[in-house]
Amino acid sequence: MDTKEEKLEDDIENEAEEEMEEEVGEMESDEEAGADKLEEDFKKLKDDYVRLYAEMENMKKRAQQETEKTIKFAISSFAKELLGVADNLERAITAMEGKGDACADLLKGVEMTQSELIKVFEKFGVKRFNHIGEKFDPNFERVVQEIENPDVEEGVILSELQAGYTIHDRILREAMVIVAK
Repeated sequence: MDTKEEKLEDDIENEAEEEMEEEVGEMESDEEAGADKLEEDFKKLKDDYVRLYAEMENMKKRAQQETEKTIKFAISSFAKELLGVADNLERAITAMEGKGDACADLLKGVEMTQSELIKVFEKFGVKRFNHIGEKFDPNFERVVQEIENPDVEEGVILSELQAGYTIHDRILREAMVIVAK
């Protein structure tokens, strides 16, 4: 009987070992599947992180550009209001020219004031443009009158009724012009 019992014990041991090996094999395959899943999750999270980081950097750059643009053009409305002052100074100078000595000192004072205003405009990027003699460009000028002139090509600017200005290469005010028909 000892041999039967021993054989039975051996069979039970073998069965237990086989079951244990199966369980260990399943556990190892589960561990490998788990490791693969962790690796996959890690790659996805890393990719998401890189994308979010890049998006944040782009947002930071756009915000900085917007801030710079806002600062650069913040005085646009103020500068536009001052253009009327510049126009009036120019009209005063034109009216006083040729009036003789009676207006000489006044003319000099108005010219100095106009010169100072032009310096302030330039300091803040406001510049006058003059396209007289050039082809009309609807981006810079507004036609208020057309005059027949056989000496020049059609569409050429003959004179300027109101000066045009830019601020940092952006139109602040269109020039009002007379062009050849």
